[in-house]
Amino acid sequence: VQLQASGGGSVQPGGSLRLSCAASGSFVRVHTMRWYRQAPGKQRELVASITSSDDATVKGRFTISRDNAKNTVYLQMNRLQPEDTAVYSCNADIRSNWGRATALYWGQGTLVTVSS
Repeated sequence: VQLQASGGGSVQPGGSLRLSCAASGSFVRVHTMRWYRQAPGKQRELVASITSSDDATVKGRFTISRDNAKNTVYLQMNRLQPEDTAVYSCNADIRSNWGRATALYWGQGTLVTVSS
């Protein structure tokens, strides 16, 4: 099982980015998916989470969504500010097969830089 994050980049303040994180490999169900970020010199923090039934929790002005058919979670980031600069990472609770407990998987980080 792998999680692949993408969509980071450099934008000016007020700009937008959409991050994606796709799960691939052999599994039967992707449960809760989450986005974290870690800014330089700061601890990692939870940005948003979404369950397999689309119950979402978001911290701040971003929007989280998912496409269960594609096993992908998205983070739409609008009105970005310099303080949003961070490495954004995703994780997910994934069940490899029925009868087994879920396991937590992490994707690699993607860098978001907001600067004028």
